[in-house]
Amino acid sequence: MPTVIEPKLIAGNANKPLATAIARRMSLYRGMSVGLVDARVERFNDQEIFVEVYENVRGEDMFILQSTSRPANDNLMELLIMADALRRSSAARITAVIPYFGYARQDRRTKARTPITAKLVANMIAEAGIERVLTMDLHATQIQGFFDIPVDNLYASPVFALDIMKHFEGELEDVMVVSPDVGGVARARELAKRINAPLSIVDKRREKPGEIAEMTVIGDVTGKKCIIVDDICDTAGTLCKAAEILMNHGATEVHAYITHGVLSGPAVERVTNSVMKSLVITDSIAATDAVAAAPNIRVVPTAPMFAQAILNIWNGTSVSSLFETDTLGPIYEGIL
Repeated sequence: MPTVIEPKLIAGNANKPLATAIARRMSLYRGMSVGLVDARVERFNDQEIFVEVYENVRGEDMFILQSTSRPANDNLMELLIMADALRRSSAARITAVIPYFGYARQDRRTKARTPITAKLVANMIAEAGIERVLTMDLHATQIQGFFDIPVDNLYASPVFALDIMKHFEGELEDVMVVSPDVGGVARARELAKRINAPLSIVDKRREKPGEIAEMTVIGDVTGKKCIIVDDICDTAGTLCKAAEILMNHGATEVHAYITHGVLSGPAVERVTNSVMKSLVITDSIAATDAVAAAPNIRVVPTAPMFAQAILNIWNGTSVSSLFETDTLGPIYEGIL
């Protein structure tokens, strides 16, 4: 009889807690132990990255768990070197599970003589021997087209919808979903449809990168519990100012649901001192001590969704089924 190839997980150093949680979830779903492949991913004194896999992976279906978050270059190189090590060890297939895809904001040329770094990273990933990518909430969906290999892009909105329906139970008629800019309208509209809420937009105009000259609210938010939806929160300057503008326009509360909590520099302090009642992020990026200690920042887990997506890829079933709230509801029962 042919041998059944089991899915095997290997993790870099970017987000070990999430990797461990995914393995634990897969063990629960399969009714058998699924652990992380024993390996070392370390640095020499000159900061060169070295990878050694201690287990036999010949002919195995390998999944590398690695966000390319801060430090982006180190984590990206870890991913590429792990892929090379597995390819040279005769793994049957290598899938990169990248909860947060770094460099995604460099997806087009904004002015003359600038790179399209997201395309460069896509080329590097494919050349390293990776045959499939699983990620979540790409900053720009067209990045999927930068790859000549299959890309599965999961969405956080079904998970956010479940969380909102639980935490705003009985108050959903007062909820309004807000896009913090015109470019994010599609993402905000998707969540608004899931919870049957109206949509508003904060139109922002920038004088130069990092500075916002003017903000205008499109839509009546008077008496509403506003939920700002976005994919990335970096320094939180735009987010906190948008919350302030909404409160000034009559909103009773402002919450934010952001997929990737980059939260660099003064971000945590800004969020803590802002008018926002809560900021909800996923664990696609490992939370720092400051994030964990912040009283108005909450983290929702993505391990149940990623574990199921990995199993679906492994056994050749639909990944897009995880876009539906009805599918994710049982997976997240008792978690949110």
